[in-house]
Amino acid sequence: MRRIVIVVCVLILAGAAAGWFVSAPDRLGAETIPERSADLDNGRTMFFAGGCAACHAAPEASGDAHMVMTGGRKFETEFGTFVAPNISPHPDAGIGGWSDLDFVNAMLRGTSPDGAHYYPAFPYASYVRMPVADVLDLWAFMKTLPQSDAASAPHDLAFPFTIRRGIGLWKRLHLDSDGAPVIALSASTPQLQRGQYLVEGPGHCGECHTPRDATAGLDPGRWLGGAPNPEGRGRIPNITPGGKTISEWSEADIAEYLSSGFTPDYDTAGGSMVEVVKNTENLTDDDRAAIAAYLKAIPVVPEAPR
Repeated sequence: MRRIVIVVCVLILAGAAAGWFVSAPDRLGAETIPERSADLDNGRTMFFAGGCAACHAAPEASGDAHMVMTGGRKFETEFGTFVAPNISPHPDAGIGGWSDLDFVNAMLRGTSPDGAHYYPAFPYASYVRMPVADVLDLWAFMKTLPQSDAASAPHDLAFPFTIRRGIGLWKRLHLDSDGAPVIALSASTPQLQRGQYLVEGPGHCGECHTPRDATAGLDPGRWLGGAPNPEGRGRIPNITPGGKTISEWSEADIAEYLSSGFTPDYDTAGGSMVEVVKNTENLTDDDRAAIAAYLKAIPVVPEAPR
């Protein structure tokens, strides 16, 4: 019996050690950062394509305040309440004290400067498709924004989701460090490639519009095919050519919606799309057209039964 107990204990310890090893944060090294001058115009594009203000501006912020990344918005989910942090360039309350490498690791590996895992409510599983140059341009642009000295509030999560180390196991399943495209398009043009990048990468559209599996990973077989609202109210629509509404829209209709928020029927964007349009209206006409072209070219996903 003593030998059995010893063997069981050894197996438990070995399993715990293995779990600790495979859940360890994966960080990029200093060699990742190239010597180059930042492109602030591209950084601005990445900022609006990524919808940073949609999460990190203060609740109800408008006008100039919408460009202050003070944080504080709450997102109610089945895992608990996530609170967007202050990501303004304030050196203490925000992320102004970060290095280039700190920012790149946050965006592409979902790890903090001290090596902790970020929760995937921060959509780094999409941002991983961004090249380092675009991430650094974004960082350079964000450092030009106003500072906020507001303290970041903690998340309010239930056990076991409070154990950040467990996120490392989720990343093993769902974080593609190679940044490969989600789907293979039947045709390829520079416009479609640009649209695919904007939607699948910085735009992180799939994070809301794609259903998730039992481990909270995106289901690529129903890419952009609509999903339950992660905040529990209603449903995020299917935006593939099989979607009930968007299937009747032209590329020009989609591009106009991303610019003005008006649908072809002269309805207006509602819910979380209001914040999305606040960002996409700042993209170029060419980028909005590229997004529209991509959305019309992706595989059809039939409407899910309600």
